Amino acid sequence: MSKNVDLLVGSQWGDEGKGKVVDVLGSDVDVFVRYQGGANAGHTVVADGQKVVFKLLPSGMLYPGKLCILGNGLVIDPEQFLKETSELYSRGQDRARLAISPHAHVVMPYHKLLDKLQEEARGKTRKIGTTGRGIGPCYVDKYSRSGLRIEDLLDADLLRERLSYVLEEKNSLITKLYNHSPLPFDEIYEPAKNWGEALKPYVADVRALLRQAVDDGKHILLEGAQAALLDIDHGTYPYVTSSSTSAAGAFTGTGLAPRDLTRTIAVVKAYTTRVGEGPFPTEDFTEVGETLRKNGGEFGAVTGRPRRCGWLDMPALKYAMELNGADVIALTKLDVLTGMGNIKVCVAYEHNGERFDTWPTDMRMLSEITPLYETLPGWNEDISWCKNVEELPANAQAYIKYIEQNLKTPIGLIGVGQDRSQTIVKGM
Repeated sequence: MSKNVDLLVGSQWGDEGKGKVVDVLGSDVDVFVRYQGGANAGHTVVADGQKVVFKLLPSGMLYPGKLCILGNGLVIDPEQFLKETSELYSRGQDRARLAISPHAHVVMPYHKLLDKLQEEARGKTRKIGTTGRGIGPCYVDKYSRSGLRIEDLLDADLLRERLSYVLEEKNSLITKLYNHSPLPFDEIYEPAKNWGEALKPYVADVRALLRQAVDDGKHILLEGAQAALLDIDHGTYPYVTSSSTSAAGAFTGTGLAPRDLTRTIAVVKAYTTRVGEGPFPTEDFTEVGETLRKNGGEFGAVTGRPRRCGWLDMPALKYAMELNGADVIALTKLDVLTGMGNIKVCVAYEHNGERFDTWPTDMRMLSEITPLYETLPGWNEDISWCKNVEELPANAQAYIKYIEQNLKTPIGLIGVGQDRSQTIVKGM
């Protein structure tokens, strides 16, 4: 049977509005899947004027009768999971069926503590700017083969045995390297045992569920967290997240095969933002950057930290399009550019008097380059009411065409406001 497996990925440094795009497409989707990251990725959905922030759960949770999956590639904070599901239940919004892979790793209290201690030890000049959610240390344990997985929480005796060994190792690190008091075993074990009991009804063979869904021709949407420029291999290392945020991560994080994929949707914000440390060539330190932050509500959904803001970066986007094999673009927050005056777009970089049209592979160079801009005319008209492209101001239409032509990728969805209804769908 025909398959329809969509992969949605961020194309900048995150916060592109992926949650809204998932929500807009959600009515036609049967299965929503998160495949990497953890509770460090806030996806915001505004439906009928009500705002919901998903830090861990798939953004399709508001749709009744759907299947939402947390794949094996995630690192799951049980406290956050239970908090989010409880809040949805109390509001009558837990409408989707939820399944968790037993092979997803568990963010434990010592991961959060180590995240905090490691960031403090780096100091101001070497800090990464992590969310402090324990994501990095949990992924470290995964690849050092000392992590705890969801399945380990389901067996109290096995949990005791494994945790005893792991906590002894962690406490040695916490006390000897960071001079912090050790974590008591029972204060970790008892909550973890209770988490296992609470999570057990959700645990399922999600690989088999997804294989069956593909074979049945169901519409599957793979929802990426963070974005391409934060990829552990292809991003601005070391200022990256700890998982594969590119399209490739969807397969290791779910058990699906590359041939199952039908289409890749790249989410692009109409300007650029970044949270935390690391190079950001088009960052604007003037009133323009502050206006983008204010008009766009650019504060982290997870941490509340103000986002760094700047103009669109074409070389970076071309790199992301190639990396992810994008078939179509979802352009978000176009309305934020209303009233900004002339709009600048970075088209190349300059370094030591030499022009570069492509994304640098040298991270040191990336922190030293000067962006070269083209300037496009802006618009002042309110576009939040527009339902099709033809209703947009001529300059807004020209900006859309400019992006399509430069990225050689069609734009199929345009966000013109926060709400689900404030979206132009022209080719999805």
